[in-house]
Amino acid sequence: MSSTISVYEKKEFLRWFLNEYQLKRRECAWLLNYLISDENLMEKVHFVERAEYCPKALIISTTDVDHVPFCFHKQKHVTMDAEKAFHDIRLNNDEDVYIQLNFSNAKTNPHYVAVLEENPYLPANEMATADAIIAEIFLDKVLAAFNEKQWYKKVDEALDKRDKDTFYKLTKKKK
Repeated sequence: MSSTISVYEKKEFLRWFLNEYQLKRRECAWLLNYLISDENLMEKVHFVERAEYCPKALIISTTDVDHVPFCFHKQKHVTMDAEKAFHDIRLNNDEDVYIQLNFSNAKTNPHYVAVLEENPYLPANEMATADAIIAEIFLDKVLAAFNEKQWYKKVDEALDKRDKDTFYKLTKKKK
């Protein structure tokens, strides 16, 4: 997979990131510095969200978030051992490496967004599921607003007709 993000931009981002944030595990800083030091390897580095779907992924967290400190995914195998990840990356330097960085305000950070790429391994149903959840929330809110309007309309009608029974039933129902 060829990246539209240059090696220079990726290196600059990682340098900035390592200067700005403290990682939960120092081995992660060593690993990222190793990536920075190898031009050919940096061509294979891609910053993505939901990296666990990728064939080879590093998930690294900073101290300011409540996420797993480090996780390395390769095919169906998962390890928390940064040394194993380092050796795999070093020995298989022709494979793409997908990196997810967990840090505060990552999604709105201009430095991170500038190097973030679309995850090509994200299942289609994952996107569809997210859209469906958003649509469901929207419909729930619209339906709740409609029902509330209807309730107020019925209360107003009961008051206009001086219908105490209906008014009490509606207010009891609302409580």
